[in-house]
Amino acid sequence: MFQTFEVASNPEQGPPRLAALRGALGPAGLGGFIVPRADAHRGEYVAPADARLAWLTGFTGSAGFAVVLDETAAIFVDGRYRVQVRSEVDPVFAPVDWPETSLADWLIAHAPAGAVIGFDPWLHSAGEIAKLREALEKEGIALKPAPNLVDGLWEDRPAPPAAPFFAQPEELAGESAADKRARLAGELREAGQRAALLTLPDSIAWLLNIRGRDIERNPVPHAFALLHDDARVELFCGPGKADAVADHLGPEVAILPADGLVAALQDLDGPVRYDPASAPERLAEALGDRGVEGPDPCLLPKAIKNPVEIAGMRVAHLRDGAAMVRFLAWLDAEAPKGGLTETAVVRELEAFRRATNALEDISFETICGAGEHGAIVHYRVNEKTDRSVRPGELLLVDSGGQYRDGTTDITRTIAVGPPPEGAAEAYTAVLRGMVALSRARFPKGVTGAHLDALARFPLWLKGMDYDHGTGHGVGAYLSVHEGPQRFSRTSHDIALEPGMVLSNEPGHYREGAYGIRIENLVVVEEAEALPTSDPGRMHLSFETLTFVPFDRRLILAEVMAPDERAWIDSYHAEVLDRIGPQVDGAAKDWLEAACAPL
Repeated sequence: MFQTFEVASNPEQGPPRLAALRGALGPAGLGGFIVPRADAHRGEYVAPADARLAWLTGFTGSAGFAVVLDETAAIFVDGRYRVQVRSEVDPVFAPVDWPETSLADWLIAHAPAGAVIGFDPWLHSAGEIAKLREALEKEGIALKPAPNLVDGLWEDRPAPPAAPFFAQPEELAGESAADKRARLAGELREAGQRAALLTLPDSIAWLLNIRGRDIERNPVPHAFALLHDDARVELFCGPGKADAVADHLGPEVAILPADGLVAALQDLDGPVRYDPASAPERLAEALGDRGVEGPDPCLLPKAIKNPVEIAGMRVAHLRDGAAMVRFLAWLDAEAPKGGLTETAVVRELEAFRRATNALEDISFETICGAGEHGAIVHYRVNEKTDRSVRPGELLLVDSGGQYRDGTTDITRTIAVGPPPEGAAEAYTAVLRGMVALSRARFPKGVTGAHLDALARFPLWLKGMDYDHGTGHGVGAYLSVHEGPQRFSRTSHDIALEPGMVLSNEPGHYREGAYGIRIENLVVVEEAEALPTSDPGRMHLSFETLTFVPFDRRLILAEVMAPDERAWIDSYHAEVLDRIGPQVDGAAKDWLEAACAPL
């Protein structure tokens, strides 16, 4: 089984580890130290060897950072983790709402004038440090690169990942690595740049059509790369990791030791592009004046899936949808009996996915929250928190699979017996928001920030909202969270393009009672012209990739508009048409009932 349930957080370890880190500040000439959840590759996910924030504080969420000063310490988390952080972290680390409160503002308020704040230059992006330094120096606070103080205290630190890389065949990638290298090298030449530094594992995986097992749940390789303007690539990685893909990579890709990267950067002729949002400060420093800021050249091409990748995602979602239907039919039969636990549900769901004989891994730790646990947005059940799934409450299940032809991510909220008071009203508002975004039609040039409000509007009318983005990009047998596209109020100026895959997942959470989230994946496509369309103006829309019924017991059809009900009925008819032939017996009977018109 991929998922495990061991307790990964122990708040009692926080105070002694905080004291040890404070004891290391003085000898290092520092008045404070920043501990991010990051590694040198600056991706979202970290290996156990790089889980420094979890080691220090006990916090296991996927985003956050801590700051330790002589007299105070804080842990910064966003809206997804404000319930979770209180259960995982000792109060010696004061929780800070981020990004509402910035690191700079907090340091200015809490660090004494003249303080020197240390940071590991491998774990912070160049842009992050430049912005922070500018804000702090005006207040007399200095930033100083330093050896990582946590590493000096972490006695049982796991070994770095050492898994070998493997090839993603062209028939699944849809384009050869040689063609990708040539295409991006041409863009570098047009920009007058001699090379580009690549640090993000999924960018390197996409460019070279390779995958890895260095990060659980995400098939990415730990490596750095230099893409030159003549389409050559230098791949920097650990010993032996690329041996199995040497022939696949070909003679234009040189495999070099990871510890040779800094020297290679210092020997380059510029200009060399690096992405200030992801390249570590240490590597930007090595480039010096030869470095020029610019976006990672792989980001947009990777996000805009080609027809082969989209076809693979469709097949993966139908396979995964059939597994989900079998699971939900089983759950509906067993949950009302009152004998299930959260861990039992997770095990059974993974078993249904494994039965496809195509599952490479789950795409993230399954979120299975019964009752009040559903209100913890990224809840991970363990041996300590496991509880019964009881009649009269909601069960939120957010899960996905990694298949060689695609990555899936789906959330369904299920009523176990009669739903709690108010739950159906909230569920219907969440569903109406998801439907509104699914039906969206918009002109080319619109960003995810423009569309985010569509999913929230039915909730806003009821005085409700949720503290996470409405959707993230998803990779093609890559990371389940992929940039730069997303649906979020804090989205940047990335316009949606045909071929981009995103999640559509509004929610509502009542702390101590229940959580509701409904999630499908969608792919951006060119919309058909209408008789009223402006001549020459392209519009876009979404094709839904996920085909699994919603819980009709939680839908208040009478409060929905006719076109909303029609969309749901049409969606359920398509679910039955696509998934029905793949299931039989009790699962087929359950599916037919679940897809009945409203």
